[in-house]
Amino acid sequence: AANAEVSAAATNATPSTRGAARIGRRTRGLVIGCKVRRDGVGRKRHAGAAPIFSPMPRDPRYDILFEPVRIGPVTARNRFFQVPHCNGMGHQMPAAHAAMREAKAEGGWAVVSTEECEIHPSSDLTPYVEARLWDDADIPALALMCEKVHRHGALAALELTHNGPTASNLYSREVALAPSHQPLKYHHPHQARAMTKRDIREYRRWHREAALRGRTAGFDIIYVYAAHDLPLPMHFLQRRRNQRTDEYGGSLENRARLLREVIEDTRDAVGDRCAVAVRFAVEELLGADGMSVAEAQEVFHLLGELPDLWDVNVAAWYNDSIPSRYAKEGHQEPYVGWVKRYTTKPVVGVGRFTSPDTMVDQVRRGVLDLIGAARPSIADPFLPRKIEEGRLDDIRECIGCNICVSGDMTITPIRCTQNPTMGEEWRKGWHPEVIAPRRQEARVLVVGAGPAGLEAARAL
Repeated sequence: AANAEVSAAATNATPSTRGAARIGRRTRGLVIGCKVRRDGVGRKRHAGAAPIFSPMPRDPRYDILFEPVRIGPVTARNRFFQVPHCNGMGHQMPAAHAAMREAKAEGGWAVVSTEECEIHPSSDLTPYVEARLWDDADIPALALMCEKVHRHGALAALELTHNGPTASNLYSREVALAPSHQPLKYHHPHQARAMTKRDIREYRRWHREAALRGRTAGFDIIYVYAAHDLPLPMHFLQRRRNQRTDEYGGSLENRARLLREVIEDTRDAVGDRCAVAVRFAVEELLGADGMSVAEAQEVFHLLGELPDLWDVNVAAWYNDSIPSRYAKEGHQEPYVGWVKRYTTKPVVGVGRFTSPDTMVDQVRRGVLDLIGAARPSIADPFLPRKIEEGRLDDIRECIGCNICVSGDMTITPIRCTQNPTMGEEWRKGWHPEVIAPRRQEARVLVVGAGPAGLEAARAL
């Protein structure tokens, strides 16, 4: 079914109901052959032809956000970077996944990333639905995403992962791997076995081969993942998970050895054409039991110049994607604000950024080079374009409610309280900025004034 979905999408053989609401390419400042009016939050309604936004001049205060940034052998056209995030679609719904990422590329994000991408059956994340590159048969699904993202001038990024003792392997039935013998972290009473030297060599081979497949699929940036207490390179860094007595355990230099090797392997495999990024958690908020800023700074002394890009955050994911009730915009700065002093490479970070003034401040003060976003890019895939076109009042601001996270937890397509089109770009042909033509004149009674009722009344 997944392969049929890719084939249908790749040949534009989607049902007409999915294509009915799709819009043509826009010509700046023009509307041809249709009446258009803007609704209360910036989406346009039209009566038969593709609507075109009429941009206002960009506020020069925000010019810095639209400067290009060199990342190794590639260049991001601006500073807006959609960092990897899960979505509940992954390898099982590749056309839906590609359409969701395409909306963000169309909306002006310079880099659009996948979610975590499994590299081998021994990192089977079932029942969670993520991206997958176990073998060459998985390339077409991700190639479709690259095609859609490149169509709008954005770079495509791939987050490779082997999750060791945080992978269930319920589908593959492989024995889980870990730096040392330990139980699995999530839900299942299974045991991960300690990796031998041969296992480590095999893991490095799997990662290298997945990077090459990513390059074949068309990705511009390949991630080495060491964050969120999920992938093996981070587990080797953690004292609580790594009790080895060989050259991969003990001192920090030894515990960082695998991360160094995988970065070097990836650069050697694809670095001529693809940038190599490292997603690294600089703080776990666990004291001596976890990665701390002090230890992360030592990691940067060892590895700071190896990748082309550092993507830094706080672990685990529930500290990274903290609800707005408990943290304000830019809340990770106290933990990541030092990184640019330890490397000459560009740095991206997150913090539920929705205000362009906050974004400019982060860049001008040397906190970040690129404005990373997962949740804000979900709430408003067109956030960068709205800033560029002077339409700040039209931004759908992420409220940090985390209903988007529920899609991954319930193994269902992602959704958003602020953006009802999220996850329905392919299945229903919904576009975040364009409401489909009205087919008939009718009066509609909307019963109920919750988020769905209010959005329906506003849209109708």
